[in-house]
Amino acid sequence: MPDRIMGCGTSVKTENQTKKSEKAIKAAILIQRWYRFYTARLEMRRRYTLNIFQSIEYAEEQAQLQLSNFFTFMMDHFAHWKGQGPDLISDISNSKEGHKFIDYEKIEVPNSYGGPRITFPLTVSDTNALLRAFKQGQQLHARYVLQLFHETKKFLKQLPNIVHLSTSYSKEITICGDLHGKLDDLLLIFYKNGLPSTENHYLFNGDLVDRGKNSIEILVLLFTFLLMYPNNVHINRGNHEDPIMNLRYGFTNEVIQKYKGHARNILLLLEDIYSRLPLATIVDSKVLILHGGIGDKTDLDFLSSIDRFKYKSALRTPKTDSEKCTSRDKMLDGKNKKSSVDVGANQNRANKHMTTSSNISQNRSQQGFRSPGILEINYMDSRIQLPDKMPELPDSIRKEWKQVVDILWSDPRNQNGCTPNSFRGGGCYFGPNVTKKLLAKYNFKMLIRSHECKQEGYELCHNGKVVTIFSASNYYDEGSNRGAYLKLSPDLTPRFVPYQVSKCTRKLTLHQRVSAVEDTALRALREKIYAHRSELINAFKLCDPKETGKISISEWASAVEAVLHLDLPWRTLRPRLIKLTSDGSVDYLSSFEDLQIEQPIKEVQPNLVETIYRYKADLEIIFNIIDKDHSGLISVEEFRQTWKLFSSHLHINIDDSAIDDLAHSIDTNKDGSIDFNEFLEAFRVVQKFDSKANKRKHKV
Repeated sequence: MPDRIMGCGTSVKTENQTKKSEKAIKAAILIQRWYRFYTARLEMRRRYTLNIFQSIEYAEEQAQLQLSNFFTFMMDHFAHWKGQGPDLISDISNSKEGHKFIDYEKIEVPNSYGGPRITFPLTVSDTNALLRAFKQGQQLHARYVLQLFHETKKFLKQLPNIVHLSTSYSKEITICGDLHGKLDDLLLIFYKNGLPSTENHYLFNGDLVDRGKNSIEILVLLFTFLLMYPNNVHINRGNHEDPIMNLRYGFTNEVIQKYKGHARNILLLLEDIYSRLPLATIVDSKVLILHGGIGDKTDLDFLSSIDRFKYKSALRTPKTDSEKCTSRDKMLDGKNKKSSVDVGANQNRANKHMTTSSNISQNRSQQGFRSPGILEINYMDSRIQLPDKMPELPDSIRKEWKQVVDILWSDPRNQNGCTPNSFRGGGCYFGPNVTKKLLAKYNFKMLIRSHECKQEGYELCHNGKVVTIFSASNYYDEGSNRGAYLKLSPDLTPRFVPYQVSKCTRKLTLHQRVSAVEDTALRALREKIYAHRSELINAFKLCDPKETGKISISEWASAVEAVLHLDLPWRTLRPRLIKLTSDGSVDYLSSFEDLQIEQPIKEVQPNLVETIYRYKADLEIIFNIIDKDHSGLISVEEFRQTWKLFSSHLHINIDDSAIDDLAHSIDTNKDGSIDFNEFLEAFRVVQKFDSKANKRKHKV
C-alpha cells in the first residue's frame, strides 16, 4: 500500500512539473514573440528614419545642382542692372588668374599665437602637436595651413589618376569611408587602429569635408600624414571634394569663419588639390576602390589617361585655356583690368562697409572696379550642368566628363541595368549585372566604395561583390548610425570594424535612442512638408472636388509623393504626419497644424514667406556671393534685384511690389543695407503647439 501511495505521489508530482514546464515554455514563447515583434518594430523605425534623412539629403543635392544652373541664369541677366551688371558679373566670374596669391612665407605668426607650430619636412612631433591641439579645440595658423596645402598640391601632381597598391608591403590596409568633417570619428579610428605609419597603411575614400564642424582639421591631419608617409597613406577624391558642393554644405563657410582674410587663398589652393586627388585605387590588381560607383560605360583604361586636373569641380564642363581667356576678356572688356588688392585694402573696405550703405555703393562702383570677395572663385563662370543633360557637347568631352561624374556620384541598386541617378541628380544606379561585367573585364574580386550612409557603417550587396564603407557615425543626428572602417588583408578578405562616437546617447536605452533620432527625422520631414504647403494643398484639393477637407489615405500618399518626390513609405509614416477622421479618411490640413513659419515682418505676404523658407539655403549662398567683404550686409537694391532674378528663374509667381515691400520693411534703420543672415534666420519653422508636440512624443 505505501508503495502504491508513493508511486501515485510521484506521478502527481511529475504531472505538476510537466504542467509547470509547459507553462514556462509557453511563457517563453510569448516573450520571444513579443520581443521579436518589439525589435522588428524598432528596426522598421530605424530603417524608415534613415530613409527620411537620406531622401531629404539627396533632395538637397538635387537642389544644389538646380542652384548651380541659376548662376548661369544670373550671369545672363545681371548685365541689365541699371548699368551695374558688368562689374558684378566680372566679380562673380573672377578666376584665380586675376587673383594674387600671398606668399605664405611673408605671413608672420605673432608671438601671441598659442596654437601648434609645425616645420618642414614634417616629423612625428608635428603630427603629435597637431593631434593634441585639435583635441583641445585649437586652430592651426593660416601660415602653416597655406604651406601645408602648397606642399600637398605639389605632391599630388606626381600621382596617377588610378593608384596601384600591394598588400605584400604591409599586413593589412585600413580603408575609411566618408568622414564629413567629423574629427571625433577620425580620432577614434586612430585610437582603435593606430596612427598611420610605415607599418600601418591607410586609404581614405573621399568626402573628407562638409557637414561636420572640423573639415579643415581633418584635411590638415590627413595631408600631414600623406606628406610624411607618401607610400603608406592614400586619399581618393569624393563628390564633396568639390568647391560647388562646399558652398552649400558648410566647408566654404567654415574656412571663411576660421581664416577670415586668408580664406580665399586657402579655398583656391583646395580647388587645385581637389583636382589632383586620384580618382581610384586598385589593390593587388584585384580590388577596385573608388568613392561612388560605376556606370555601364566605365572604362578604367580611359580614366587612367584623362587630364584630371581640369576637373576642379565635377559639376561643370572643363574649359580649355582658349575658352578661359575668351570668357575673361569679355568680362573685362571696357573696364579697368586691375586684378588684385592686398589684404589690408580688403580689411579697410570691410570696415567702411560696416559704417554706412552709401559707402557700400561708392566702394562697389568706384573706378569701375571692386575687390574680389572670398567666394568669387573661378567655377562660378561655367554653365554648371551634368554631361547627360548637355547633348550639345562634343562626344569626346561628354564621354570623359561622364566617366568622372559616374565614379564620384553613382550608387548600387539590386535591379539589373544602369539608369540615371534621379535621386541625387548625378551619376547612375548600377545593378549586379553591371558590377559583374566590370569585375570580369578587369579580373577583379570586388568593388569597395563609400558615398552612402549605412546603419551599421557598412553594407554588402551584389552577392558580396560590392562593399560600402561609411566612417561618419551619427551622420544625420546623434545615434542615427554607426561608422566603420575596413581592414583588407593579403587574402583580400574584408574585416569590418564598426564603432560609434557616443556622447549624449551613451546612457539611453535602445528604444530611447531610436525614438530620439526618429523625432529629429520626422521633424525635418514635417518642415519639408510645411515648406511645400501651398503645392500640397492644391494637390489635395484636386482629390477633393467637393471641398470636404478629406481624402483617402491612398490619395494623400500619392499627392505627397507627387509634390515632394522623396520616395518614402508614406502609408507607414502616415500616423506620425496626419490625422484620420471618424470614417477613416485623411484630414489633409492636419499635415500643417502643428507647425508654422515664423513671420517677423507683418507686411510680408504668406506665399512669399513660404517661398523664402523653402529656398532659404539657396538664397544664403547667393547673398554670400554678393556680399563682397563678408560683413553680412548687402544693399537693398542688390536684395531686390537678386530676389527678382531668382523668382524669375524658378518661375515663382511673386508680385514685384511684394518684393519691394519686403526689401523696404527689412531695412529697419533705413540706411539702405540689409543684414541678410539675420533676415534669413528669422524665417524658420517653429512648433505652433508645444503641448501637442509633447503629448505626441510621450505617446510614442
